[in-house]
Amino acid sequence: QVQLVESGGGLVQAGGSLRLSCAASGRTVSRYAMGWFRQAPGKEREFVTGINWSGGSTYYADSVKGRFTISRDNAKNTVYVQMNSLKPEDTAVYYCAAGDAYSDYRRYAYWGQGTQVTVSS
Repeated sequence: QVQLVESGGGLVQAGGSLRLSCAASGRTVSRYAMGWFRQAPGKEREFVTGINWSGGSTYYADSVKGRFTISRDNAKNTVYVQMNSLKPEDTAVYYCAAGDAYSDYRRYAYWGQGTQVTVSS
């Protein structure tokens, strides 16, 4: 089992930045791919970004490419997403997830509780 706890969400103005963190614990978390998903009210969950176990490969949805950066620190069992140039449409609950394929949204099996990000216009 893997336990995931997100932090860093909040309210920010459009154009601003936030960094989300996800602290992982459990069995050999450093070997898992990690990712971030988001879900806005009335919309389906969207796969935003993923990173492989070593940090050497990443995936970004087109909607965030060039603005978001995912990274991980395996020594701290933590994954981050730096979100810059935020837009109101980035408003959502952001979920951290762990799985065995960083670029395949279907392969994420463990989920955090989510953290709210609200971007005001």
